[in-house]
Amino acid sequence: MNNDIVAMILAAGLGTRLKELTHDKPKALVELNGKPLLQHCIENLITQGFSRIVINVHHFGEQIIDFVMRQRFDAYIQISDERDQLMDTGGGIVKATPLFKGSKAVLVHNVDIISDVNLSDIGRQFLDTNDDAWLLTQNRETNRKLLFDDESQLVGWMNKAEKRFKWVDESMSGVSTGPTTLNFNEMAFSGLHFFRSDLFASFECKPQSVIDLYLTLAKTNRIISKPIQPAFWFDLGKPEQLTLAENHLTHLAK
Repeated sequence: MNNDIVAMILAAGLGTRLKELTHDKPKALVELNGKPLLQHCIENLITQGFSRIVINVHHFGEQIIDFVMRQRFDAYIQISDERDQLMDTGGGIVKATPLFKGSKAVLVHNVDIISDVNLSDIGRQFLDTNDDAWLLTQNRETNRKLLFDDESQLVGWMNKAEKRFKWVDESMSGVSTGPTTLNFNEMAFSGLHFFRSDLFASFECKPQSVIDLYLTLAKTNRIISKPIQPAFWFDLGKPEQLTLAENHLTHLAK
């Protein structure tokens, strides 16, 4: 993989869903089977051939910086510092864009995602296309879904529980019907995505959601669903999910 793809780990979140576990440390340093989530993520990326890594920080950001310096990982790691202002998922990527220089593409990996997805293979596949971004998606139950047309192009987003919709096509802004009626495919976002390294360069550097930015980009760019079927995938945003992941990884290690 060398320097063709830079990996960015989103580690600036407040981790409020983890409650007391993030009272005195960032979510990235919450431990899973005795090892911080950030370490799991970095080691997995290095194993898969990613040698350049960007990590954004905010909540207890100095702890993350200190941890990375002490560990001396076998990778070139840069920090995108958001300690003055939390930029959200999209704003964080925009702020970090200058750090992607010299690469062909970027892999974004939420720090609280643990999986066995073969990111190296998917990255090579992405580089061989003319697509602008691949959103790694799953067919699983969740209230929030991305909506894609029959050519896997992003067309919208919805929150089922709140019956809220956002559309790429502004003429559909008043449409609040189910995607099945409109023949759109509902897919759950995995917290993993690839994009061309300059894709977000034109956006203003301010706090904003990456999903909102992708909906804007999809008006003129190929923002594509890439379905994945991993043997395991965990979103470790809540304590009970940490327990499930710990049990699964412990079982795999036996």
